[in-house]
Amino acid sequence: MARAGLSTERLTRAAAELADEVGFDNVTVAALARRFGVKEASLYSHIKNARDLKTRVALLALAELADEVAAAIAGRAGKDALVAFASAYRDYAKRHPGRYAAGQMRLDPETAVESAARRHSEMTRAILRGYDLSEPDQTDAVRMLGSVFHGYVSLETAGSFSHTPRDVEASWTRTLDALDTALKNWPPA
Repeated sequence: MARAGLSTERLTRAAAELADEVGFDNVTVAALARRFGVKEASLYSHIKNARDLKTRVALLALAELADEVAAAIAGRAGKDALVAFASAYRDYAKRHPGRYAAGQMRLDPETAVESAARRHSEMTRAILRGYDLSEPDQTDAVRMLGSVFHGYVSLETAGSFSHTPRDVEASWTRTLDALDTALKNWPPA
């Protein structure tokens, strides 16, 4: 084991790279063992099982994405923060498709609360302060933004927009303009 330099962190990072290469669904303990040239059993002193490995990749992805979004929105407010947040989210998903998919993994509630998932929600709420939304509208807006960002990225990376003549970047810009308008003109209850 020592000659392979195995550690939980190194296995997690290698699994994240593997996810980007072959897809998150194809990350297995066997595939990871092959990558390191060791037997599967060698990995089990660092991870519990395949679910543990995938959870670790999901947590890594959520933390990376949260760091990128936080850097993008620092010092910004209103539409500038919205665009920076959305663009960092989209860029990460396109650069790291396997990790992005991992970040969508359903985590047990305790793990989710302790993870960067909470940071994502807090950052989304931070950009919404510029729109002066109170509860329950703020929660509805958080869900709307998450749905639009995830939906757009998922459709784009699946190639769903390639069959239309409209430029994908132009549509993205218009989508963000529409979200900004919706947030500025949130309907009363």
